[in-house]
Amino acid sequence: MTLTQNQPTTEDKRPVPFDVSGAAASGTVLQPLNSSMIAVAIVGIAAQFGASASVSWVISAMYITTAVCAPMAGRLGAMFGARRVFIAGLVLVCAGSLVGTFAPGIGWLIAAYVLLGIGISVHMPNAMTMVRSYAEKYRRQSRTAITTLVVCGQSVAALGPTLGGLLVGTFGWQSILWVNLPVAALTGFFILRADVGFAGDRPPSVRAALHAIDMTGIALFVPALTTLMVFLVSLRASIAWWALPVSVVTAVAFVLWERHTPEPFLDVRALFGNRALSATLGRTLLTYTCFYCVFFGIPQWLQYVREMTPIEAGLTMLPVAGVSVIATMIGSRTYRRYGARTTLLIGTAALLVGGILIASVEKSTAPILVLLLVAAVLGIPNGFNNIGNQNLINAVTSVDDVGTAIGMYRTMAFIGANLAVVVMQLTAGATITDDGLHSTGWFIVVVAAVLLVGVVMSKNMGPRPGNALRPDRTAVDQKA
Repeated sequence: MTLTQNQPTTEDKRPVPFDVSGAAASGTVLQPLNSSMIAVAIVGIAAQFGASASVSWVISAMYITTAVCAPMAGRLGAMFGARRVFIAGLVLVCAGSLVGTFAPGIGWLIAAYVLLGIGISVHMPNAMTMVRSYAEKYRRQSRTAITTLVVCGQSVAALGPTLGGLLVGTFGWQSILWVNLPVAALTGFFILRADVGFAGDRPPSVRAALHAIDMTGIALFVPALTTLMVFLVSLRASIAWWALPVSVVTAVAFVLWERHTPEPFLDVRALFGNRALSATLGRTLLTYTCFYCVFFGIPQWLQYVREMTPIEAGLTMLPVAGVSVIATMIGSRTYRRYGARTTLLIGTAALLVGGILIASVEKSTAPILVLLLVAAVLGIPNGFNNIGNQNLINAVTSVDDVGTAIGMYRTMAFIGANLAVVVMQLTAGATITDDGLHSTGWFIVVVAAVLLVGVVMSKNMGPRPGNALRPDRTAVDQKA
């Protein structure tokens, strides 16, 4: 894969129609839905299987698998057709949900979430490929479709704790898996009816596919990232020191191989040469670390310290969902009119304010209205930061490469999720108290301040504000 700047073209100002973007978005909700509901369900899972260290691997298994598979899913979609890979992901989601529902032990549940992680990893990269393919085929603008994808993802991620709380409180923790089945069925129906442009036509032969997939690169990429994630997860308990040198050695071997192979799985020279893309991926890692500190930490704190039921904890997080949707729509207009820098400045400033509120409000005695206002503020950065970063990736990559680039975006997000678990273990401990949540809040403040400085100083912010067709020369890919 060679990551290149999307070349300017004269295109129709009309957006990609909703029957295409909506069908693609309906599948992308599975990842944020499962990622956010598990935060509420983990207490019930621990109650059934025992509060052992193995329970935490239910979350980690899903995130590690998704982080590893997302870039490969984008690459496979570009080769075999985004729609085919998208549908295969839906099948795996259903399989994982059924195995998890009837899991007789924690090992089976972890295996179920590995299947689930593989399935949900394919949807966002291939949804973006389908949207871009349609836009190029019919000369439409894809910005509105990207907004649809982000709005659906962010609103469902924010709504997940509420929905998960209602389901767990009413039907038990298994119900968070049941909900995947009708969603996957409806998505499959919509995506098979939709016109997805060039995606899905003329898959290569098996021999050509094996040659183009770069099996050696993948064989090095998988252990490099997997062992890194295992090491990060282990920091909260018994540290797996062996995983760190394995990760470093395989990562170095991966980079050396990818620099010299003619058909790389991930063109590392172009990746690091495309400074706008590499900077965006770095911001994504830090932003999602803070994001998951909020979405893992607060629901558990509400149940342990405020002694709320799962339903009450979920409802308390509901303002995040509503504000996220509004912030994403406003963020899309801000990006269109003022560009990525202003969009990200607003989102990062809101993240800074949210961190200060988490760190300073005495939440064990605060009125419920105050908690709801804090939750509302935390919805602002979700919308602005994600719409800004994902539009940037779309602007600085070609249609053939956007799936893999979005896959890397998802990888950064899930590494951030595992880092968030480590951060909360270090700042809040095994049981989240007021003091622990305050420490987590100060961590968010520090990271947000670093991000804010980075956005202000960055010279790689993609196309100039208000004109996506004339790329800023600072964002044009610089090939090594």
